[in-house]
Amino acid sequence: QVELVESGGGLVLTGGSLRLSCAASGSVLGIGVMGWYRQAPGKQRELVATITAGAITKHADSVKGRFTISRDNAKKMVFLQMNSLKPEDTAVYYCYMEARRSHTSYVFAPSWGQGTHVTVSS
Repeated sequence: QVELVESGGGLVLTGGSLRLSCAASGSVLGIGVMGWYRQAPGKQRELVATITAGAITKHADSVKGRFTISRDNAKKMVFLQMNSLKPEDTAVYYCYMEARRSHTSYVFAPSWGQGTHVTVSS
């Protein structure tokens, strides 16, 4: 029962910054890739950024140079630093983790957070 809880969302002005955090709780034996997704009203959920267990990162073209994903394995957390925010970044942001939970099966299963709202006003 891995549970992910996001925090740090809110209302900011265009050009502002926000830092999202996501913490995992429950039985976690190991964490593979972590990521952030977002979904705007009426639109499909899209990938924002990912970070592997080896700290290799990828960011969507729309956020490159503005957003930075990072992780803290000891605390089982993933972060998203968002700078130079634009109204187009307005969405619900969801964190994602592939976590190993079984002692007998070497499987990493996906877990999702409940989402945190980010609103960027112009």
